Amino acid sequence: MSQLKNDRLLKAIWRKPIDATPIWIMRQAGRYLPEYQATRARAGSFMRLCKTPELACEVTLQPVQRYALDAAIIFSDILTIPDALGLGLEFLDNHGPIIRRPIRREADLLQLKTLDLERLSYVYETIQMVRKELRHLPLIGFCGSPWTVAAYMIEGGAQPGFPTIMRMREENPELLHNLLNLLSKFIFAHLEAQIHAGIHVAMLFDTWGGLLNTADYETFSLYYIKQIFTQLKRTYHHYNDNKGVPCILFTKGGHRWIKQMIETECDVIGVDWEISLQEARQQVDDQVAIQGNMHPQYLLQSPEVIRDEVLNILDSYGYGSGHLFNLGHGITPDVPPEHVSALVDAVHELSRLYHQ
Repeated sequence: MSQLKNDRLLKAIWRKPIDATPIWIMRQAGRYLPEYQATRARAGSFMRLCKTPELACEVTLQPVQRYALDAAIIFSDILTIPDALGLGLEFLDNHGPIIRRPIRREADLLQLKTLDLERLSYVYETIQMVRKELRHLPLIGFCGSPWTVAAYMIEGGAQPGFPTIMRMREENPELLHNLLNLLSKFIFAHLEAQIHAGIHVAMLFDTWGGLLNTADYETFSLYYIKQIFTQLKRTYHHYNDNKGVPCILFTKGGHRWIKQMIETECDVIGVDWEISLQEARQQVDDQVAIQGNMHPQYLLQSPEVIRDEVLNILDSYGYGSGHLFNLGHGITPDVPPEHVSALVDAVHELSRLYHQ
């Protein structure tokens, strides 16, 4: 990995001394930014925006050009793999994703071929473009977790509680495990290609893992996440002075399973607002870094309230490195852009006290 002018994020991941807590924001390249809206309008559709490297590069860079963020995250989507598999992905305005050919039966699964990474080449081209333009900050690449991607593939879109995959978990677990195993291989291959294209950090979004109980979370979600991260660590052990490619795991509602998440070989556990950083830090016991965990709704409050909540979160984590400041979920479209500036400035200013 090349040397970066701002490596706060990477140092925080390895719990090395830093001058201030790093911050990046889930969905930081998104609809709350007027410049994103303008680029999205030029693209004509969300998927055309994702699949046009020049435009995807543009929106990846927009937030780091506007704010003093400590990392960029590639503009893409967790459903690029189902799209590349030919399942008929569409994004409908005010509705979300639709998958026209869901996986419901063994025959559906048998029709899935080996993932052709050429059909995802636009992601890797975007990463290469961003790396040429962004020389001072680390770049985060990502995928959805096998369980989360499978939830959409089986449901055919987004439904509250994803009842179809939950029913398959009970009635046909063998079919579900076969799909999850296949997705694990595809997700590893996609992350590996992103690493070759130039990302510094790999992240898995296990957005719907929190739907499960503890036993099912370990069986249907965590087991496959561990396969991916273990293989990444084994394959790229020589990166970053033999520490490997840094891996972030975020499970919405996953604060119940921090101890189990550590065993996946991830380097960072993202937490939402349902657990304090003090408690999360006690549970990880310096084995991994922690990412989080401001509620996005605070960004709708005044800059003074934002600043107070930043201080509360920093104080909850306490002194020393190992904290990546973030929201507990993605930023919402109704956030005023100037409030994000207040957030970023407050994190950098107020956190210095905790790194003396």
